[in-house]
Amino acid sequence: MSDQVAVPAVLHLSLVTGAGVLDSQGERLGRVEDLIVRLGDPGYPPITGFLVSVAGRRSYLPAETVADLSADGVVLRTAKLDLGRFERRPEEVLLKHDVLDHQLINVDGARLVRANEIELARVEGWWRVVGVDTGPRGGVRRLLPRPLGRRVAAGTFLDWASIEPFVGHVPSVRLRVPHPKLARLHPAQIADLVEAASHREGEEIMQAVRGDDRELEADVFEELDDQHQVEFIRERSDDEIAAVIARMAPDDAADLISELDEQRREPVLRALPAPQRAKVRALLGYDPAQAGGLMSTEFICLYRHATAGEALDRVRRSQVAPELLTTVFVMDSHRQLEGSVPLAAVVRADPDDNLRELATPGGPVLRADADFEEVARLMADFNLTAAAVIDDRGQMIGVITVDDVLEVMLPKGWRRRFGLLGEE
Repeated sequence: MSDQVAVPAVLHLSLVTGAGVLDSQGERLGRVEDLIVRLGDPGYPPITGFLVSVAGRRSYLPAETVADLSADGVVLRTAKLDLGRFERRPEEVLLKHDVLDHQLINVDGARLVRANEIELARVEGWWRVVGVDTGPRGGVRRLLPRPLGRRVAAGTFLDWASIEPFVGHVPSVRLRVPHPKLARLHPAQIADLVEAASHREGEEIMQAVRGDDRELEADVFEELDDQHQVEFIRERSDDEIAAVIARMAPDDAADLISELDEQRREPVLRALPAPQRAKVRALLGYDPAQAGGLMSTEFICLYRHATAGEALDRVRRSQVAPELLTTVFVMDSHRQLEGSVPLAAVVRADPDDNLRELATPGGPVLRADADFEEVARLMADFNLTAAAVIDDRGQMIGVITVDDVLEVMLPKGWRRRFGLLGEE
């Protein structure tokens, strides 16, 4: 006896729509126009009803009145057809009208795909949406006459568990726009999706992110290119823009404010919390093409008499982003930069070791007016993941990380150019 689990047979949406509505005796009463599913529940969405056409009238057929579903059509439980007026209920969508031929989010692949076919299967006692076919077979099947279309085998389709459909255009779900699977993605991946989508689709993604996690929304804004940052923040109020910027890294916040219309910059700045406002104002005073415009004002710089244990405690308590914490900087009693210690060296050191003993004295530093070529050359020559920026007094005012340099060096749209987005 085999323990192998039977794989449910796949039913193509294109072969169901247009098929007949049959009574319990097999008499044809009408035709299937569309299938209705509810998206709010976890798992594979169940078919909750059918939009049917009988004697030229479009009506609603509840799933409870249907005994079977196949490529031959919908078979009723009784000989009597009791039709109702179709009204969308919350979170219901029409598969053919709202999903088929529309773009979807492939969460596992972090890319946009097109639904050329929608696949159904009987799971846990009823028919459910189990996947979408994004390949050419789905499109070919729909172009062929129904008898020939049945002969086109199912291609490899994406499991619905990895799919988020766009639903902002659907009246029954437009106000809620649930996209829980987006939380699996890195902010940079979400930003890539926004940039690859249409404006309406991109706005739907941003609304979903905004509703789920304000910190995530700020992280996504940091990853968007300048054009899309402005596109998706322009219509917001000054207070709403400030709420996003307040959660961004100061250097990214300054970049975004500089892209706003000039008359909006000062009101947005005034709406920021005082500590963030001071950091952003300072960064706005630098040329964006120079070290001062590239740097972040978030770093850890301790007096040389601090111990490795004290440095680690400061790191633990710090709110500085992890990517900026590759290095602990060391200053003398006059707050002048004296050297630096890789964070790995601090972790490996005895807790009582003094930072002055661990630090590499001197070392390469940058002035705020250093141009980008000098920044890139210094970081490459000395294999730096983080470079300190100092003022005229020799005091540290910022740090430039290798990702800041890469962001400037890589061409716009490089992810899509190298095939990291989009799927045939």
